[in-house]
Amino acid sequence: MTTSVNIEGRPDSASAASPPPFAAGIADVYQALLVPILFEPYASEMAIVAERSKPVSVLEVAAGTGALTRALRLRLDPAAEIVATDLSQAMIDVGAPTLTMSRTHWMHADAQDLPFAHSMFDLVACQFGVMFFPDRPKAYGEAKRVLRSGGRFLFSTWDSLAANEFARCVDESLASLFASDPPDFLRRLPYSYFDPSSIEAEVASAGFEAVSCKRVELTSSAATAHDVAAAFCQGTPLSGEIELRAPDRMSEIVDEVTERVSSRHGSRPYGSMSALIVVGRAP
Repeated sequence: MTTSVNIEGRPDSASAASPPPFAAGIADVYQALLVPILFEPYASEMAIVAERSKPVSVLEVAAGTGALTRALRLRLDPAAEIVATDLSQAMIDVGAPTLTMSRTHWMHADAQDLPFAHSMFDLVACQFGVMFFPDRPKAYGEAKRVLRSGGRFLFSTWDSLAANEFARCVDESLASLFASDPPDFLRRLPYSYFDPSSIEAEVASAGFEAVSCKRVELTSSAATAHDVAAAFCQGTPLSGEIELRAPDRMSEIVDEVTERVSSRHGSRPYGSMSALIVVGRAP
């Protein structure tokens, strides 16, 4: 049986959205480099988990340029309807043209104030986005609100910098280049939310049952060390932090980071990476 997802706005939905951390100028590099290096391997893992509950209506929040969206579309029943949302219109503009299949919708939305009625979806998914939510409990509560009874909330979050070799190498490189004022985006946000017991407690406090948090270790690879350096330095908000400290020196900085990546991980680099995949069930 096919369920049609109504993507019209909820009448009482009106709030000031938080500014997106991934703005125009970053999204293209993010899609071209960061997605294949970091996100596609975990998208495949998450799609396998998602398929187990056989959802026919899926909401993805903080979808970025659609790494998980594409994996879900390939893995789930073709009749399943997917709504991919993000707070950054720039990310949507890059991601939407990569997946135009029927029953796949793209729209701008804030995960902390979802424009959907109660109990609309079988699955709410989020790949590497929860770390950026200013109010995670509110976002988790919104996920529960739009889920049907028995629906799943599935998300991933990065493990620590110490467990993610490419990210750690870039972070250490920038710390040495900017010793008095190192850019701290990586440790401050994407690699800051990795304690399993705290995560499980926070998700459970939003009303989810049977919360599980599984650590998944994979290998990341890139065609060149420069791709790794550019992916992080120009395809994430590190770009703004570097420009603030060294205006007009981005190319030089990327070359410096490239040398560090190459010396540590080779000219065709491989590195270990680790993330947590979290699942909760709506009562």
